Amino acid sequence: MLAKAPRGTRDILPEEVEKWSTLEAFFRNLCKNYNYREIRTPIFEHTELFSRSVGEDTDIVGKEMYTFFDKGKRSMTLRPEGTASTVRAFLEHKLYAQAQPTKLFYFGPMFRYDRPQAGRYRQFHQLGAEVFGSVSPEIDTEVIALAMDFFHSVGLNQLSLEINSVGCPQCRPIYREEIQKTLDKYRGDLCPDCQGRFENNPLRILDCKVENCQEITETVPDILDHLCSFCVQHFEDVVYFLKLLDISYHINPKLVRGLDYYTKTAFEIVDTGLGSQNSLGGGGRYDGLVETCGGSPTPGVGFAIGVERVLLSLEQQNIQTKLLGVPRIFVAALGTKASARGLQLMTELRRLGIAAEKDYQDRSLKAQMKQADRVGASIVLILGEEELEKGKIVIRDMVKGDQQEVDLEGVTDFLRSSL
Repeated sequence: MLAKAPRGTRDILPEEVEKWSTLEAFFRNLCKNYNYREIRTPIFEHTELFSRSVGEDTDIVGKEMYTFFDKGKRSMTLRPEGTASTVRAFLEHKLYAQAQPTKLFYFGPMFRYDRPQAGRYRQFHQLGAEVFGSVSPEIDTEVIALAMDFFHSVGLNQLSLEINSVGCPQCRPIYREEIQKTLDKYRGDLCPDCQGRFENNPLRILDCKVENCQEITETVPDILDHLCSFCVQHFEDVVYFLKLLDISYHINPKLVRGLDYYTKTAFEIVDTGLGSQNSLGGGGRYDGLVETCGGSPTPGVGFAIGVERVLLSLEQQNIQTKLLGVPRIFVAALGTKASARGLQLMTELRRLGIAAEKDYQDRSLKAQMKQADRVGASIVLILGEEELEKGKIVIRDMVKGDQQEVDLEGVTDFLRSSL
């Protein structure tokens, strides 16, 4: 059947787009308040960018990337995440030459060949933020605060912030050996994926969702007990600043991110009532990533949030996030002359930056009031032939349920001052 979207993708229909636009607007406004600037990168990149940055031994690179050869026989990949592309743009356009830190945000589609299920698609969408150029633990905390503020702004409060440190190139190799030493006698009991990870990427075993592997990894010592003094101090500072900002957290010593580039701070934000697919977003510090991509050593930290997961969480909790940009005023006009004047009035309001809509089907007043309610109007302007002759118009407040009559010629000034 040709008239069907590919498996793992979906159409976002007009009634849903309003919700998406609302989330994007909340995120954009919040990022601007935090002094982050928007960046937009290509949907596909050279495959090497992801294989080098994300990690050859990760599931993303090994199993999930959409890779193809273009007509020039160059290997290209649909981006599976947004950080690597942002790093590439940071280097290509020499953003490092500007005053640091560089603070960026983005949103857009990502692609991974995964098993589709609720809240998980092969084409999915992320909101993300990245900061380059600062080693300060205060920046780690700011990034976490930005993510948490976004969730709270859209009405999500049943959240758990899980944090950990995954060490640095100095202390992490020692911990890797500790994992291998501890799990060696259980090696044959691990799932096939974790058996493959044992030599090259043993930290990823801690992130396995197979129940048997989770039970086995309970025997692995905590990474927090194997950090170098610098990583210990950094993590303690992050925790201190989270307390200072009154951000609740839970230390999860088994938390590792699914990408190889993370160092020190790692965090994940989960919806405690969402079920198995409860992760709404996460991130951490990646001080070696810019250098891996060919730049000078530059610290970095960021996060990504899954839009589909956020929408699923809002739906399951029956949270109606206030829509931005929906018609705030509806012009209900009765009669040919009143309808024409209503069209003129609606256009005037729109040109003043006030969202407005009207009826085009010559419906009854009762039907138009229902339509106004459907489109989310907070104010209805009622104009009939009688009001038109008197030079008046009725303003009905849909929230309070009251109404008043004002002069038609002065209605735009009245609305502009009251709104």
